[in-house]
Amino acid sequence: MKTLSIAALTLALLAGCASGYGSKPPAEAVNGVLVGPNGMTLYTFDNDKTGSGKSVCNGPCATNWPPLMAPEDAKPTGEFTVIVRDDGKKQWAFKGKPLYYWAKDTKPGDKTGDGFNKVWQVAKP
Repeated sequence: MKTLSIAALTLALLAGCASGYGSKPPAEAVNGVLVGPNGMTLYTFDNDKTGSGKSVCNGPCATNWPPLMAPEDAKPTGEFTVIVRDDGKKQWAFKGKPLYYWAKDTKPGDKTGDGFNKVWQVAKP
């Protein structure tokens, strides 16, 4: 019976370790700002209400400010959550704010959208 308990405990511990294996956050901090997997700067939109689970940037807005899309099976990780956009697709949010790229940034490190129309800000960790 004792051997069975040790085996069950070992299996449970290994399962816990495996569940975190390979799960990488959707963005990382580089030089004080969040960047997406492609290395490009991410932004937040002041008109998005924190924690609402919604993006108000759709249509032409999302053409200029492409959302940081999440895979269909994405699960929250750390301070990153998943919201469902108006079109039913999933998008990553950080601390309750949806994340976007700026179409006019051309290379990693660009932050040309920061302060745009006084409502777009670089996303900071």
